[in-house]
Amino acid sequence: MRKMMIPVVVLAVVVFLMSIFVVSEGERSIVVRFGRVLKADNDVAKIYQPGLHFKLPLFDRVNTLDARIQTMDDRADRFVTAEKKDVIIDSYVKWRIKDFGQYYLSTGGGNKLTAESLLQRRVADGLRAEIGSKTIKEIVSEKRDEVMKSVLDRAASEGSRDLGIELIDLRIKRINLPSEISESIYARMRAEREAVARRHRAQGREQAEIIRAQAELEVATILSKAERQARITRGEADAEVAKLFANAFKKEPEFYSFVRSLQAYRKSFNSKSDMLVVDPKSDFFKYMKQPDVINK
Repeated sequence: MRKMMIPVVVLAVVVFLMSIFVVSEGERSIVVRFGRVLKADNDVAKIYQPGLHFKLPLFDRVNTLDARIQTMDDRADRFVTAEKKDVIIDSYVKWRIKDFGQYYLSTGGGNKLTAESLLQRRVADGLRAEIGSKTIKEIVSEKRDEVMKSVLDRAASEGSRDLGIELIDLRIKRINLPSEISESIYARMRAEREAVARRHRAQGREQAEIIRAQAELEVATILSKAERQARITRGEADAEVAKLFANAFKKEPEFYSFVRSLQAYRKSFNSKSDMLVVDPKSDFFKYMKQPDVINK
């Protein structure tokens, strides 16, 4: 009797072990029985949460789905802008399963590669529509965030409805230009920068001429005012000197005549190479011939 119980116990243990399955944290499971997904009371696929669960051995097949956020690093693809220019865009998408039953059915049994292939096609179509209505400048700088948001909203709506997935985020990692048009774009940018530089240099030269003309005008004005003031001062000084000489002439006519003669002597004999022909008897040498006149 005991010998018969051992196989029964072993069989029971095996059946028990085959009847249980464990769903790990971050995963969800779907049970397929006779090729059909087990459904809950509300006629939707029954989703098994993390924990210990039971199934019919031999008849039930457990399919485990990853409930964590997935990253689809999309391959770089070529798109055409509104300017009919080609750009190569590299992007990635963050997604996770929202409706596990719908996801399982639409991806052929929860095949992740199938899901990402379908999602990649929809993201590419959204990018193609958005890039086709934008210029390169808008894509690179001005409307890059707008493009990503629009594609994300469109792909999220279609993905949630058909694939049972939820799109978390979509980002454009890199935007490159094909090598055949890069040089033409760089040449155009270089020409634009050179035109701007020439315009700035021309404006600088014009401004320099204006500043130089203003400076020359100010210098001329200052010099003119200084010359005018100098002439006024010189005239006032000459008038004062003339006044002093006139007063001196009135008070001491002989002394005034002596001073004027000394000035004439200084100017006449200033250079040793000059020759002066004068009659010795002329009044020019009066103070040289009669020095006692000074004492008077």
